[in-house]
Amino acid sequence: MDDWRSYDGVAETYERINAPRLAQPAEDLVAMAQPPRGGRVLDVGTGTGVAASAAAALLGPEGMAVGVDVSLGMLGQAARARPTLLLAAASAIDLPFRDATFDAVTASFVVSHFTKYQTALFDMIRVLKPGGRLALSSWADGDRDELQKAWLELVEGAVGQQMLLDVRTQALPWADRFADRTAIEETLLDAGLKHVRTERREYRFAYPLQDYVDGLGTWSTGRFLRSMLGPQGWESFRRNAQRVFADRFSDPVNDFRDVWLAVGARP
Repeated sequence: MDDWRSYDGVAETYERINAPRLAQPAEDLVAMAQPPRGGRVLDVGTGTGVAASAAAALLGPEGMAVGVDVSLGMLGQAARARPTLLLAAASAIDLPFRDATFDAVTASFVVSHFTKYQTALFDMIRVLKPGGRLALSSWADGDRDELQKAWLELVEGAVGQQMLLDVRTQALPWADRFADRTAIEETLLDAGLKHVRTERREYRFAYPLQDYVDGLGTWSTGRFLRSMLGPQGWESFRRNAQRVFADRFSDPVNDFRDVWLAVGARP
């Protein structure tokens, strides 16, 4: 079985469906980091480069935005979609940069994925200049909405409840922690940051219904099913999911999601 935790196999779908809708949260995250015009920004877990691109636009031609990710597939999509970006294959736990290199570091919807988030935060802070800011975003949704419930019912029907829980634990071990405002603030303070603050924002993401269901295939549950069921099994599951969603929801789909934006400064 392929490593379903990798985004390599879903990078094209992610760029086509997810990336355009994450542009506004990415712009808000970069703005919260307040990098100086002409400064340097590192975007960790950049995916297809949405937040790095937002940083580059804010920094201007004299600045430098760098995006790093462990997924070569996602970086390939980033290079094709945003060819002027500076990109590197790197892990958040061992960043290939000197101490105090960047004015700001951003991490868009990624910290909850790290097995050792404390180690990742340590290295992100290490490459910050004194006074530089680390900004992160995470999903704040507490109760699952009807769209998410419908998807998880389908997945549970295919793999069972226990396996569904195991997948979530492996892919997003800290999802609950980074969905909680107090826990986020405590985490950043414990990492040594000062002037920590958080904001809750609501975003509306509109999708053609077919795109919404295809986008679910980029989630951890979707990636796991792709790997477990194989191409034919996955295609059968996907077609059934399309029918279920068409029966239950309007087209286009309006998906309202709450997001935490958090920032702190290196002393």
